[in-house]
Amino acid sequence: MPVGRAIWSGSVSFGLVNIPVKLYTAVREEPVRFHMLHDQDKVRLQRRMVCPADQKEVHPEHIVKGYEIAPDQYVVVDQRELDAVLPEKSRNIEITDFVDLASIDPLYYDRSYYLLPDKNAGKAYHLLLQAMQTVGKVGIARLVMRNREYLAAIRPLEGVLALSTMHFGDEVVPASELEQKPAAVEVAQRELQAARQLIDSLAGPFDPRQYHDQYKRRLHELVERKARGEQIVTPPPVSGHKGRPVDLVEALEASLARIKGEDPRPRRATKGAPDARSSSRGSRGKSTRR
Repeated sequence: MPVGRAIWSGSVSFGLVNIPVKLYTAVREEPVRFHMLHDQDKVRLQRRMVCPADQKEVHPEHIVKGYEIAPDQYVVVDQRELDAVLPEKSRNIEITDFVDLASIDPLYYDRSYYLLPDKNAGKAYHLLLQAMQTVGKVGIARLVMRNREYLAAIRPLEGVLALSTMHFGDEVVPASELEQKPAAVEVAQRELQAARQLIDSLAGPFDPRQYHDQYKRRLHELVERKARGEQIVTPPPVSGHKGRPVDLVEALEASLARIKGEDPRPRRATKGAPDARSSSRGSRGKSTRR
């Protein structure tokens, strides 16, 4: 499906080079939305602004904006005052720094877009694109869009420039501020080795096509079945049960066996008999199972 219309137009600048560009959304989000209906006639309900002090509906002309500075204490701000502190409107995305991609933690990324050249800007656009591909750097810039200022990262992606808006530093909560950080726990070398083997067995290139929103798929199927008049039978909830304490090494080895297509049941050494793993290493051609 082709990308739709540009949502913003302006220019990208680095140094004295200015490149006219257009901004396109890079993510198609399809949220599942439900409407509130009256259960008797299935008519969509309306929301009304009601003052809890007198239980009367308030007309929009009598609604003002207030910023809470203490519990139930507000500073009233009108639209003219808000307009005065809006970021200065700009159609320029100025790259101020170039950094390594690995130095940006994914925690800082927000939304993604494509930057494409405007008319007669192809040469300058490809100059920046190829130069960034050569040095392997990401451009850090500021962007004003829809009366809001954004921090942004610009990087080459599949032959075009991609722009990702970012959270500012004071918006990201550092892990050091967490109240309940996990205490350090000593991990046995055998457990660590088994965990690394499991990670290695699951390692591979990232392919986003193999991941899907299972909840959204099941929800659409449910709605389609109900629209066809099918009666939906809800299965009873599955009650959880407490089993024996989990042995980390057993669980890791069973996971590895399952991935390799072997018997996922953990093998236990019987009392007075040699360990099954050591005996299987000594005679690989013989089966230890009965």
